Amino acid sequence: METIEHTVTREADTGLAAAPPATLGPFGGPGTGRPDFAASVPDGGYAWWYVDALSGDGQHGLTIIAFIGSVFSPWYAWARRRGAAPAENHCALNFSLHGAGGKRWAMTERGAGAVTRSADMLRIGPSSMHWDGNSLTIEVDELTAPVPTRLRGTVRLTPTGLARKIVSLDEAGRHGWSPIAPTADVEVTMRAPARSWRGRGYFDSNWGARPLEADFARWHWSRAPLSDGAAVTYDVVRRDGSRFSTALRYQADGSAVSFVPPPEIALPHGLWRLPRTTRSERGTAARVVETLEDSPFYARSVVETHLLGRRVTAMHEALSLDRFDTPWMRLLLPFKAPRAFEKKKAVLF
Repeated sequence: METIEHTVTREADTGLAAAPPATLGPFGGPGTGRPDFAASVPDGGYAWWYVDALSGDGQHGLTIIAFIGSVFSPWYAWARRRGAAPAENHCALNFSLHGAGGKRWAMTERGAGAVTRSADMLRIGPSSMHWDGNSLTIEVDELTAPVPTRLRGTVRLTPTGLARKIVSLDEAGRHGWSPIAPTADVEVTMRAPARSWRGRGYFDSNWGARPLEADFARWHWSRAPLSDGAAVTYDVVRRDGSRFSTALRYQADGSAVSFVPPPEIALPHGLWRLPRTTRSERGTAARVVETLEDSPFYARSVVETHLLGRRVTAMHEALSLDRFDTPWMRLLLPFKAPRAFEKKKAVLF
């Protein structure tokens, strides 16, 4: 595994862990630079694979997250309270489409009977991800919520290079993050709704042995495409109050060097008044170009900021696990993220 030093907020935090436990890693061995969809996930834990992309003309975008152990599932949380809860019984493919033509959202949770996976393939219900050694192909066939409409299409992501970083987000090594393709070419062909475009994208993975809310209070993350690669920042506030920050500049071939994270700067609140913070170089401003997802505990936005001496447009997320970890929030979530009945039964909305 290639070593990179990270600038952090506490001297004791190195930001770089030895490979996490083999049962959790999203790779076929540390640092191989490919997804392993067959990786074992412990009861109560999670693994997810994340893709985002923006079209070349800036008019379209998407995010896709495939979950084994859906971290924001109320059913998973309720199951954990009753005892050991298998992660594979709480899986979902989240697909969010935005831009010209409006926004669409789907995130239906499914049980283990609807999941098939191998090292190179993950199928959750009618949707799937497949890695052929060079590209990731995502076949989406989902219903939106809370109003059901069809989302069906193909997304093909071809990395310009593969990264081999495994970063521990906590000192105990229970939670890890790793970019797989910090820069990639993306081709989108949607049949429902009918949209086709090309652009640049990003592919990473997170995994953990415990629920996110057990070890983290909040975080913010961003990735900004550059003409010669990408810049990624990650800031975490842990449950014990300690902080971790890292900033990485990725070259097109997947290699990376760290840089000192610029100062944090507040962004305007959204509808739910969720605090949003990003990084921007001293003496510069940051602004929200568009809010893509706005919920009481999570916001995804396109932001304009300054990194590495240049103005960049970045995908940004802000997450409050304090807000998420409340009974009232879990009662609201099924309206946006329903759970399907077993095979041959109707979908519950």
